[in-house]
Amino acid sequence: MAGRLETDTREVERRPLGRMPVAIPADVGDRSLAKAKGTVRLPDHIAWSPPYVYDLDDRQQRCRAYARVMSEGLEADVRYFVDIDALVDIWDEIYLAPHVRERWHNWLAEHGRLT
Repeated sequence: MAGRLETDTREVERRPLGRMPVAIPADVGDRSLAKAKGTVRLPDHIAWSPPYVYDLDDRQQRCRAYARVMSEGLEADVRYFVDIDALVDIWDEIYLAPHVRERWHNWLAEHGRLT
């Protein structure tokens, strides 16, 4: 996405060698932020193997795209591609590595998004 800041300010955390920290920007739930819609192409640092393009209006494709962004994305990617309301809607269907699911579950619970 042209014009987006590509910095990564993920907090440093203890993790197994080679595992990237999970990026959850503080403002990801801000409803005033522009969010990706429709058909999107994920950045190369996230989608380094096919598929590269996802239709976020398709529930299964949204699950796969969000899983990739939430696992591999920088804060700017998460901020743009992940809509929290849409994530909550697919939460029980999305496959995430345990460390990614735990961090996101905690964020969603802390922000009153999980019931």
